[in-house]
Amino acid sequence: MNITTTLSGITLKSPIIPASGTFGFGYEFPVYNPIYDIGILGGISIKGTTKEARFGNPTPRAAECYAGMLNSVGLQNPGIDAVLATEIPKLRSVYSGAIIANICGFSLEEYVHCVTLADGCADIDIIELNISCPNVKDGGHAFGTDPKTAAEITAAVRAVTTKPLYIKLTPNVTDIVSVAKACESAGADGLSLINTLLGMRIDPRTRRPVLANKMGGFSGPAIFPVALRIVYQVYSAVSIPIIGMGGVSSARDVVEMMLAGATAVQVGTANLVNPYACRDIVEELPKVMEKYGIASLTEIIGGAH
Repeated sequence: MNITTTLSGITLKSPIIPASGTFGFGYEFPVYNPIYDIGILGGISIKGTTKEARFGNPTPRAAECYAGMLNSVGLQNPGIDAVLATEIPKLRSVYSGAIIANICGFSLEEYVHCVTLADGCADIDIIELNISCPNVKDGGHAFGTDPKTAAEITAAVRAVTTKPLYIKLTPNVTDIVSVAKACESAGADGLSLINTLLGMRIDPRTRRPVLANKMGGFSGPAIFPVALRIVYQVYSAVSIPIIGMGGVSSARDVVEMMLAGATAVQVGTANLVNPYACRDIVEELPKVMEKYGIASLTEIIGGAH
């Protein structure tokens, strides 16, 4: 069984990539748990990185939900300079696969600054631009909610990097297909679909929202059908590769995502429930492929169309 795949000319040993924010910076696993060989992972999307160090949002910033969870961590990270100087070298010293830098920002200038620095790092293979962040210069609306704004930030970042550029889109929009097409037209090499849905929980005892930030990102198995639908729709509208994500927790989910149009698949919340989730999915893939008569994963990309 051939479980390899290719993103923008980069061959991945498997299509499985831990999603940003759910796997730390990656090196923690082989350092503290040597029985987990992260070399089987196709890539690792590191923790979301901003220009300045961030402590994140006030606590509580996580809440359980039926078949998922809410989080409002608030991009806690040490800042781009520390990530490039310390975290990336640590990861590269124990991992030879694709390193995906997840870049976040609160203004176009911040995105450009961070991507310019990331472009100069030889150990970064792919840049994943998270445009679900609030644009502080435009009333707090996420960059990715409007096709025009999404295209502007894609073009600005495209101008400062030669690395493969994947845009991570928010599903909290009326028409995500139009946003995806705008990013493609502005120079994106690929898309990451989807980021979390917006949700909340209320504590009946206190009669107040559970999260200090009131609302947060809803993720986990409950959102898988939504993510699958979006990957399917966007695949029909663009000609660039898609990294599918959103509630993926099994090898069968991976097969469904690839049939919908994904070239690779990120696993997020499942890592927080079971730190071995990605490893287990990679090991399970050949059995599921045999069950459904799949010799090579690349043969099924977009097969449901």
